[in-house]
Amino acid sequence: MTVPSSGSDDAARRASGSSFYAGMRMLPRDRRQAVYEIYSFCRAVDDVADAGGPQPPRIAQLAQWRSDVDQLYAGTPPPRLKGLDEPRRRFALERADFMAIIDGMEMDVVEDIRAPDWAKLDRYCDCVASAVGRLCVNVFGLTRADGVELAHHLGRALQLTNILRDLDEDASLGRLYLPREPLRDAGIESREPDTVLADARLPAAITPVLERVRGHFHDADRVMHRCPHRLVRTPRLMEKAYQIFLRKLIARGWAPPRAKVSIGKLRLLWIVARYGLL
Repeated sequence: MTVPSSGSDDAARRASGSSFYAGMRMLPRDRRQAVYEIYSFCRAVDDVADAGGPQPPRIAQLAQWRSDVDQLYAGTPPPRLKGLDEPRRRFALERADFMAIIDGMEMDVVEDIRAPDWAKLDRYCDCVASAVGRLCVNVFGLTRADGVELAHHLGRALQLTNILRDLDEDASLGRLYLPREPLRDAGIESREPDTVLADARLPAAITPVLERVRGHFHDADRVMHRCPHRLVRTPRLMEKAYQIFLRKLIARGWAPPRAKVSIGKLRLLWIVARYGLL
């Protein structure tokens, strides 16, 4: 994959396709641009993971991304990471979090994840979601302790919601992120995505995942309540949008055929007004 230089226009254009774009737009210009650059990086490495095809070239591409991050922190950023140079210095973005994101994408490359145990799923969520959050909370201006705690819980809540939303899309890629333990407790022994998703016992296996999602949302709320409102407008907007996703998924149910769930533009505008402006 070829990624254009991370100029501000390029990063903003790539970020415009994100479901988090409205939340990004709420930030002051310098912080908004920093989040755009973080998102652009995440999209680029995610594209490597989802590209399909032979494994070795994709492993090599991720290795190059690690080298690029090392160059960024050595003060000689390659062209495709130039846009991150100022944000990583201004907002004290940590190298380890960028590396964790690459590690999470590599988990998808080295194997098609199928029914991981809870520990492996939690590690995956930390890499592909909470690590992104740890970068962003520095940009938002939260204290490191509050920011890390918020990223831990909100990142996991959002990623687990994504997993429930994208069951069929992931299955088409040969992936099944539902954890092994609740599948077994429900009596489902198969790890074949299509077989699992067609099983009438699927709702029972999803219930523990829903409980964990709700717990992470609750703990994320607890952190945001003690932080200044102006610093958590963006994560609050993300949270509220995803809670609507979750409610719609639950109302739709889990039996096939599973219709796609989305948030209407008017509803999203209401969320922006309610939690971002007021």
